[in-house]
Amino acid sequence: MAIQVDKPFLEKGHVGAMIEWLASIGKTENGGVTRLLYSPSWLEAQLALKNIMDQSKLHTYFDSVGNLFGRLPGAETNGKTILTGSHVDTVVDGGKYDGAYGIIASFIAVLRLFQAYGYPKKTIEVVSLCEEEGSRFPLTFWGSRNISGAYTLDRVKEVRDSEGILFLEAMKQAGFDPEKYTAPVREDVERFVEIHIEQGMILEKNQNQVGIVTHIVGQRRYTIHIKGECNHAGTTPMPYRKDAVSSAAHFISFLTEKAKAADPQLVATVGRLNVKPNVPNVVAGEVEFSLDIRHHQEVVIDQYCKEIFTEFKRFSESLNMEVSISQWMDVKPVKMNGEMCECAREIAERKNYRFQEMISGAGHDAQVFGTVCATSLLFVPSQKGISHSPKEFTSLEDLETGIDLLTEVLYKLAY
Repeated sequence: MAIQVDKPFLEKGHVGAMIEWLASIGKTENGGVTRLLYSPSWLEAQLALKNIMDQSKLHTYFDSVGNLFGRLPGAETNGKTILTGSHVDTVVDGGKYDGAYGIIASFIAVLRLFQAYGYPKKTIEVVSLCEEEGSRFPLTFWGSRNISGAYTLDRVKEVRDSEGILFLEAMKQAGFDPEKYTAPVREDVERFVEIHIEQGMILEKNQNQVGIVTHIVGQRRYTIHIKGECNHAGTTPMPYRKDAVSSAAHFISFLTEKAKAADPQLVATVGRLNVKPNVPNVVAGEVEFSLDIRHHQEVVIDQYCKEIFTEFKRFSESLNMEVSISQWMDVKPVKMNGEMCECAREIAERKNYRFQEMISGAGHDAQVFGTVCATSLLFVPSQKGISHSPKEFTSLEDLETGIDLLTEVLYKLAY
């Protein structure tokens, strides 16, 4: 599908054509999209986006990890930049809108501003971030964390994908030779604005068009390992068992009820469970399960973890069993910039958008930028709350409302 950047394309409704165009790159048999970092489909998408940015007369360039930028220079000479965009990578067999909408909406908004008002006072750059999802390699936010300075090549020297391909080799094959790496840290970014599909059902349930995100939750992930004792299912009396499955069931029930009681915004999820020996007539000797905890206030997470892990220790000791808790993710909660939230609120009220303030339960590049510069995250509805799926969908009307809001926000910030 060919896309031409012309005046009709930038009129209302044409965002749908660009969504379908980008979704055709990496399209799956199920109608989904797979664009994994440094894969052929990923590279094709980044080069295709660069081509349309070139057509629009934006000044385009890649940094050394594959983040793509389209620059509209401003008149001011202080060197500060308003950055807007999202990520181009997807999960395996993901949806058309996750990440892609944020890039497309930013591109259209900037072109509409340029056509209406010419060059801005402050430089605006549209960014197609190279990676956020962690779908190919076991790390996330490779694009934004390089820009913020949190990651360098040292972080990925030994990292491999599921096929054993080294991260640095994949990077080289995609045309971003690690030997030519220069730290892509940006100190000129004054503000970052990201618009994204909600990936949940709150906006749709409340019949609102726009979400203004005030906080992005912190995330902690753990692996819990319980060691009991394998034994015969028929000959081992209940009082003498060291049953790892029974203990895991107690822990999971306890942490679930504690989460419900602790705070309405706290969520705790056990998504993976491994049992050994996993045989019907054997009392299980070992269980390992994952635990994902999220809230927008770290003190709430701290208190919750203290309570559940104290109970884990008490219960396992009462049965003379071993429990080990290994933490492998700790992402801090991030508050979005209050001034930028107020700016979005004022615009939404003036334009009579149905909107609400909300907390993002999913991670986004905005939480990385929010630690280094003033940042705003805006949501549009997701039909039935479905995301990371070929069934992911947002109506053209809602996509356009988001672009209108983003355009007004960028006008306030840059013009």
